[in-house]
Order: sequence, then structure tokens, then C-alpha cells
Amino acid sequence: MAESSIENNFLSNLKALANGNIGVPVLLLVMLAMMTLPVATFLLDVLFSFNIALSIVVLLVAVYSLRPLDFAVFPTILLIATLLRLSLNVASTRVVLLDGHTGGDAAGKVIQSFGEVVVGGNYAVGLVVFLILMIINFVVVTKGAGRISEVSARFTLDAMPGKQMAIDADLNSGLIEQDEARTRREEVSAEADFYGSMDGASKFVRGDAVAGILILVINIIGGLGIGMLQHDLEFGRAMQVYSLLTIGDGLVAQIPSLLLSTSAAIMVTRVSTSRDMGEQVISQMFSSPRALAVAAGILGIMGVIPGMPHVAFLLLATLAGGLAFLIFRRNQQKEEVILEESAPVEKVVSEAPASEVPELGWDDVQPVDMVGLEVGYRLIPLVDKTQGGELLGRIKGIRKKLSQEIGFLIPSVHIRDNLDLAPNAYRITLLGVNAGGAEVYPERELAINPGQVFGKIDGVETQDPAFGLDAVWIESSQKDHAQTLGYTVVDTSTVVATHMNQLLQRHVYELLGHEEVQHLLEKLAKSSPKLVEELVPNTVSHAVLLKVLKNLLREQVPIRDMRTIAEAIAASASKSQDPSALTAAVRESLRRMIVQNVSADDNQLPVITLDAGIEQILIKSVQQAKQMGSTDDEAVLEPGLAEKLQRSVTETAQKQEMAGKTAVLLVAAPIRSMLAKFVRYSTSEIHVLSYNEIPDDKQITIEAVVG
Repeated sequence: MAESSIENNFLSNLKALANGNIGVPVLLLVMLAMMTLPVATFLLDVLFSFNIALSIVVLLVAVYSLRPLDFAVFPTILLIATLLRLSLNVASTRVVLLDGHTGGDAAGKVIQSFGEVVVGGNYAVGLVVFLILMIINFVVVTKGAGRISEVSARFTLDAMPGKQMAIDADLNSGLIEQDEARTRREEVSAEADFYGSMDGASKFVRGDAVAGILILVINIIGGLGIGMLQHDLEFGRAMQVYSLLTIGDGLVAQIPSLLLSTSAAIMVTRVSTSRDMGEQVISQMFSSPRALAVAAGILGIMGVIPGMPHVAFLLLATLAGGLAFLIFRRNQQKEEVILEESAPVEKVVSEAPASEVPELGWDDVQPVDMVGLEVGYRLIPLVDKTQGGELLGRIKGIRKKLSQEIGFLIPSVHIRDNLDLAPNAYRITLLGVNAGGAEVYPERELAINPGQVFGKIDGVETQDPAFGLDAVWIESSQKDHAQTLGYTVVDTSTVVATHMNQLLQRHVYELLGHEEVQHLLEKLAKSSPKLVEELVPNTVSHAVLLKVLKNLLREQVPIRDMRTIAEAIAASASKSQDPSALTAAVRESLRRMIVQNVSADDNQLPVITLDAGIEQILIKSVQQAKQMGSTDDEAVLEPGLAEKLQRSVTETAQKQEMAGKTAVLLVAAPIRSMLAKFVRYSTSEIHVLSYNEIPDDKQITIEAVVG
């Protein structure tokens, strides 16, 4: 056993080594060694070359990354590369100061080449070139990239709530699945982490630029002191030797620093689109020939002015003009292809003589659509797949999601255009009756105020048709700005789909009929044939079962668990055939699912209760209604009492919602059905439960008492 454990540990260590898990610690030890121990000149040449190669690779990866998150490890690489460069500066400084008096190759061939070849062996020119590189790196690239990183991090964090709500809106409308929503939430979080890390990493680049200037000054002063005092060199000789070595060392370090700073600037200025930078530049700068044509004209005018370099300007003018002509021809050919594809197809319609008009039949009587969507003529592209319309797919997603949640198949949606509607209007019908509608703008997007925003935005003010929230129709270019202010921005298809989803959830009980109930029974018969055989029609009629299922759906109770529903009805039908009594029995059997849908907390259930006196009055009203032959939910309250009770319950429920808690009214079983109907049309969403519907393992906490 011990040998097997040792072998497993050895194999796991080898696997960790193969995966590079010890690479970062080894790199840190190497950098620490370069700061404290002497380094051979050959090894310095290799490390300086590696530093330059690493900077080039990082720059190219940044250029070819499609999105900033494709190179999310960039802040870490930036930090490690900066520390590596500073370690090389310390190691090369030690070599320059110790052996600089021996000649130009004392610190290696790389530093010698940059000191002699790049600046021509003139330390004054080298100093000027070094300072120019420092100004470009420190003042221009690093400062600009740092500012962009700071602003991007701030705006990304401010926009996170709006993006999260947009994901939730797409999920609720059925546009995306749960896995895709989880992936998009992770991308939003990763984007915020990336820009926050870039904000901090830019400070390392800025500090590295300052350190380069200080190292240059210290090395020159130290080299002069060591060369003149310890090695008896003349001032001119010491200045030439140590200045060239120091400037060569500085240039070797500053060129990779400039490349990494440019990489950081490219990463933070990228737009999050799945296209590389070259494709973006070509598509956006050279999509129209107008700019190139005007530039060609200006260059041509400058080329014919006496004293100007005619060849250079006229050559550039010719190239710009030729490129503008090629782009113009390419765009013209694309327009011709589009016109050919969109040319109308002539249709020959033969008109039958008037004497041959067929007689009317039952086929000419169109049935009422269960669910219908009528759109104005400007909204037709939303439902036309050939024009890129996404509404059909979203409606299909809504039907699928709602059918899975409720427990029966939602009827298909019949979509047609209606010239009687306004061009931008739509109308949703249920059983041929108008259930809701609104006016939308397909070329704009809807910015919804979720309750707290940090500013106003220009647009057409309106209200969200699904939830009645204040909203503004904005241009698509204002989407990022609106999300930054805290708005939830959705497109027109999502607005219509969400409105339909809300209406279907509210009126889903109206869509359940005898055919749907028969399908449910046939499906249940596959797993419980004896139960179905005993239930209908021996125990209850088809109509009673339909009424019970409608009662459940009216109060947003899913009917997925048909076996439990059927068993509860079969057990209680011998006592009463009243649909209200059977519904109460079914609700008691489904109490775990009902409470789970109401409260996500596994243990606590905050509730509102009625004052004992009010509850007794309501119980007596129900008893009197039963004596007169009415059902529980047909009990009549005195108008003054009903008004006060409605106001008290609504105010208490709103306080619960403001506190972030679900409004649950807990009452005695005989009056639950009556109060559920009583509060159904309240301004707040209130769930009415009876004491019999609370599971045994649920702990109740009374938040308020309605008197």
C-alpha cells in the first residue's frame, strides 16, 4: 500500500510538472536569482532576446484576439513580463558597473549592439532616442491606456446590473436556455474582472516607465563615479563607455516595454465583437470610397504646388484614387446582386367567372384562434424569417418553456398582419378576444427603468407593456450608455415575446379544454392505467375534472403531477363532487410544490395573517353562503368591510414586497378560496394559502396581521 501511494504521488507530481503548475514558481525564483546573483553575459543575451520575443508574441496575440476576454490572462502576463524586465535591468546594471571599464561588450552582445549599432555609437544621440521612447511610452501610450482602463472598469461595473437583467429577460422570454444564461452571466462577471485587472496592471506599466528613467540616471552617475574613482578612467572615456552601455541597456528594456504598453492599449480599446482587429479596420475605414476620394484630391492638389515633392504626393494621390474606384465598383456590384435577389416574382392569378363561384360551406367559417398575434405592416419583418425576424423563434421558446412549467401543451400562436392596426402596433388575442397590445419601434430598443437608474436618456418615453414599468425607446447606438446608467435594454422582439409570456401565464387556465384534459389522461394512463380507469367517468365526470384543473391553473398551480392530482380527487370524490372542495383537497396534496413555488427558502416562510375577529366574520359569511346553496368563493361581504379589507391587505403586501419578501396570506381553510378570488385583482401579487397547505417541515414566521 505504501509503495502504491508513493508511486501515485510521484505520478501526480510528474503530471503537475507536465501541466506547467510549477512554471510560475520557477520563473519567480529565476527573477529573484537575477536580482541577487551574478549572471553570465551569454545568459543575459539569451534572456534579453527572450524578453523581446515575449513582447512581440504578446503584441501579436493582442492584435489577433477576437474579443478582450479571449486574452483574459493578459494582466497576469503583463505583470510577469514587467518583473522580468526589471530583474534583467538589475542584473545588467550589476554587470555594467562591475565590468564596464573593460569595453563595450562587457554586458553582452545585445546591449553592445543596441548601444553601438542602433544609435551609431554616439551616446548623445542614444540619450535623445531613449528619452523620445520614454516620452512616447510614458506620456502617450501608457497614460492613455491607463485612463481607458480606469474608465472601462468603472463603466463595466456600473453596467453589470443592467446586463444581468437583460439576461434574465431573455431567459424569461424563452429566447435562451438556463445553460446559455449561466454562460452569459459568467462572461459578464469575467468582463468586469478583466477590466478591473487591466486598471491595476496599467499602473505596473506606468511604474515601469518611471523606473526606466531613474535606472538610466543612476547607472550613468554610478558608472562615472566607478570608472573615474576606481578604474582611473578619464571623464570623456568613462562617459562614453558607461553612457553607451547604460543607453544600450535602457533601449533593450524600453523596446519590449513599449510593445507591451501598446498591447495593453490595444486590449482596452478593442470593441467586444467576434472579429479580429484587421477585419474591423478594413470593414470600417474602407467600406465607403468617399473618404479616399477626397484624400486623393487633396494629395493631388498638394502634389502640383511648386516646391512640393511631386512624385511622393502624386503617387499617393493615384493610389488613393485607384483604391476609392475599386471600393466604389465593389459596392455597386453588391447593390446589383441585392436588387436581383429582391426582384418581385410575378404571379398570374386566374379569375373564375362569376357564374362558377362555389357555394359556401362550413370550411368557409374560420374557427377562433386560441392564441393570436396581430401586427401592423411595419412589424412584419419581426415575424418574417426571410428578413431576419426573431419573433417566431422566441414565441416557440415561450411555448416550450411554459408548457414544461404548467404541464400541458400551450396551443400554437397564429400570427397575421392587420391593416386596421397602427403601423407599429401589435395585438395579442386569446380565444378571439383582445388580451393586450402596445405600440413598438422595430428600429429602436427599449430601455426599461428597473426602479433605480443613474440618469435620464433621450428617446420616446413609454411604459413596458408586460410589467408597466417606465421605459424609453432609444436608438441602438445608445444601448451601452443606457446599460451604464442602470437601464435594462431589450430589443423589440423581446418586448413582444415577454408581453405574450406574461399574458399567457396570467390566462393559461382559459386555454385548457376537454381535448387537453383527454390528452393528459391518456398520458397518465400509460403509467397508471387503473387510476385513470377508476377516475373518469366512474369517480368524477370529465367536466368536474376540467373545472378542478382550471381552478389550479387560475392560481398559478402547475398540473404537471397528474398522478397526485388524480389520486387526491379519487380519495375525496366520495365526500363531495363540488369542484371547489376537490380543488382544496388537491392543493393539500400538492402543498410541497405550492410552497416551493411561493418561497425559495427551504426552512422559513414569512406570512401575513388575518385578525381573529375578521377571520370569524369571513367564516360566518362562507357558512351562510353554503346554507343558501352557494360555493365558498361566492360568499358576499358587506361593501364597507370589503373595501377596508382590500386596502389593508394590499398595503401590507406592498410592505412585504418593499422588504424583498414574498407576500403570503395565511388563512383558515374554509375561507381560502373566497380570499384568493378577493385578492386576485389586487395591485400586488399575493399568494393565499390555508393552514392545511403548509408542509410539516416548514417554519412559519408571522410578519404582519391584517385587522
